[in-house]
Amino acid sequence: MHIWQPEPGETFLGRTPITFASGAAMRVRGMRWFRDTERNDIQGELPGWPEGPAYTPRSTGESVARNSIKGAAMALGAAVMGVLGSAGGNISGTYSDASGKDTSDDRTDEVEDFPVLWAAPGTIARTLPWQLDPGRLSEKQYRTHAIVTDRRLVIVGLLYHKKDDSLIEDETLWEIPRSHIGRIERRDFKDGQDVKIAFTDASWCRLSSFRREKLTRYLLHPLDLVPLGSLTPAQRSAVEEFVATAHAPDVGTPVVDRRASGHYRVEVPVPSELSSFFGSNSRSMIMNSDGSQVQPKDVRPEDL
Repeated sequence: MHIWQPEPGETFLGRTPITFASGAAMRVRGMRWFRDTERNDIQGELPGWPEGPAYTPRSTGESVARNSIKGAAMALGAAVMGVLGSAGGNISGTYSDASGKDTSDDRTDEVEDFPVLWAAPGTIARTLPWQLDPGRLSEKQYRTHAIVTDRRLVIVGLLYHKKDDSLIEDETLWEIPRSHIGRIERRDFKDGQDVKIAFTDASWCRLSSFRREKLTRYLLHPLDLVPLGSLTPAQRSAVEEFVATAHAPDVGTPVVDRRASGHYRVEVPVPSELSSFFGSNSRSMIMNSDGSQVQPKDVRPEDL
């Protein structure tokens, strides 16, 4: 196996599966486009990209019809669940993603159109690898992962073995220094899994991950890593105790990040739990400046 590793002195922060996003509004559902700043389709101009699917947005009539069918199906499902429930059936609770929402904040790029690449000639977004496109490579055979370090953002590709997702043979496809990332935005329309990465040259991309927090956690807010040797004795003791009780087969070097709230996020990587499906895994806690663990009610959004 060949697993991507950081350079000496570089701090690994997280790894997550990622692809170009797909439209969720009925007009553009399952579709995506690659645009220049005049909203022209540029996928045929991107060097080295194989031919991919060409999409046409659905008409208003088609969208209304599909929404009607979907609404009827949901109503029927609710009715069935109601009958089963009244009959004493054992029905588990439904899954919901608290970060998703039904109303778009950007109708132009989420409802009427769905660009996942916005790039003038010669800009950074045009260099992204075609392997990120689900329309060109099936996730049943191939995966792309985003890796975040204190220095850069890296995209790797790897074959996917469903029967053994511990088999990893990484190929580095693309990377960029963190200094070239201008802005990160969570895009929460529908499933709440998308993120928009704007580069310093005004180009941008829209990516999607079911573990989005692994990508945004150390990119969304200013990074303020604290060396273990710079911790107070109480903080160091708290970190050592946490590592000792991590309940993991193996642990890496703890990463301590001072958050904007004044709290400290402690994350301990678990290398043996790396998988081609989920990406990297870790154990984490939030502690106060005195080394005590922050209670759940006191955890702030920027801590996560």
